[in-house]
Amino acid sequence: MIKKIWILLLIVACSMGSYAQSSSSDLKKQQAEIQREIDDLKKQLAETNKYKRKSLAELNLVQKKLRLRESQIKNINQQINLIQGDINQSWRDIVKLRAELDTLKIQYEKSVVYAYKNRSNYDFVNFIFSAGSFNDALKRMAYLKSYRAYREQQAANIANTQTQLEQKISNLNLSKKEKSSVLDEQNKQFKVLAEERAEKNAVVSKIKGQEKELLKDMTAKRKQDNKLKAAISAAIKREIEAEKKRLAAIEKERKAKEDAAKKAAATAAAAAKKEEGSSSTAAAKPAAKPVEEKPAAPARSYDVLDTRAEVKLASDNFEKNKGGLPWPVSSGRVAMKFGPNKYEGLSVVYDNEGITIEAEANSSIKAVFDGEVSAIFSIGTIQAVIIKHGKYFTTYSNLSKVTVSKGEKVKTGQLIGRLEEKDSGRGELEFIITNDDRVNLNPELWLHK
Repeated sequence: MIKKIWILLLIVACSMGSYAQSSSSDLKKQQAEIQREIDDLKKQLAETNKYKRKSLAELNLVQKKLRLRESQIKNINQQINLIQGDINQSWRDIVKLRAELDTLKIQYEKSVVYAYKNRSNYDFVNFIFSAGSFNDALKRMAYLKSYRAYREQQAANIANTQTQLEQKISNLNLSKKEKSSVLDEQNKQFKVLAEERAEKNAVVSKIKGQEKELLKDMTAKRKQDNKLKAAISAAIKREIEAEKKRLAAIEKERKAKEDAAKKAAATAAAAAKKEEGSSSTAAAKPAAKPVEEKPAAPARSYDVLDTRAEVKLASDNFEKNKGGLPWPVSSGRVAMKFGPNKYEGLSVVYDNEGITIEAEANSSIKAVFDGEVSAIFSIGTIQAVIIKHGKYFTTYSNLSKVTVSKGEKVKTGQLIGRLEEKDSGRGELEFIITNDDRVNLNPELWLHK
């Protein structure tokens, strides 16, 4: 019974160890992924260093890098907790194995002492021949045989337990070394985090020195966003009105066909009645066999469309590609995310209509999906393009050049314009996604990660 319980405990311990290894492996993969993101952000920050003027895009990158570094430290803490849990479990297993080993040794010692006291062959022969019957003698022989097997099993159990104990101690030492290594990595990450916080503070300090220019830029962006919002709303209204007119034309054509069918049926009925009256006055002539006429087919009933009601544009595959749409620019970084934007250390708060993507001036701007150019308009010196994708609309603003025309059909990835230069070789694309309810959607949820 004791042996079965011990085997069960050993199986549970092994399964826990396997789970810990699996979790540790997952954490290490996550850590490697976080490090790749940090390395990518470092490259992007290195590109921004060539610009004298600091931007909110750079502050965004620094803050994101800080968050990733904190996530990496949290990941390392989880690894440490797993290793410590493994160490604690190893200690518990070692204590149990030592207790089991002591018990096995005591039992084996007793059996050896008993065997020594009864080591004479005469005693064994006498034990067998003193049996009351032949069957009893056979049972005594079987007992001696099983007792010898029991002693051999005891010796094997002691050797096996000793091996397991040594393995546990070895694993414990390895876990301690791994914990020490991970703790060193944690201390290293804490130092890097302190350096990156200092880097962030330096960027904030420089941006604060340009606060007047920053507020001026925010004011200009707010005005531009309001004009974009009005233009998008007007474009959607035009599309809905066009859809209403299209439906009204279809309804008008249907009614005209229905009226023509009714008029033709009435004319045919009148002609038949006139022919019947003239035949009754000609008494001299034999009555002609009446021609059996089929009743006129009833006019087809249609559901009347109320063109005064709100019209919803038909959807297409645009929404089925949510999360997989290509980015409108080949290389860039999100300077301002969708919705409320807050910047640590600054009093700037801005609610963005879409996402602002910082990229090199004159960068190619491409359509993110098949569609039709719904509108092209100017806001000051810059241009914007609105493309319709069924009941969704994408807007691309801050263009210096537009390469498409209104009503043109465009394909995914097709060049629609070039990005305007805003400051020292940089440009900022305002990219907005809107549905036919005039609700702006978060573009980052629609674009490919």
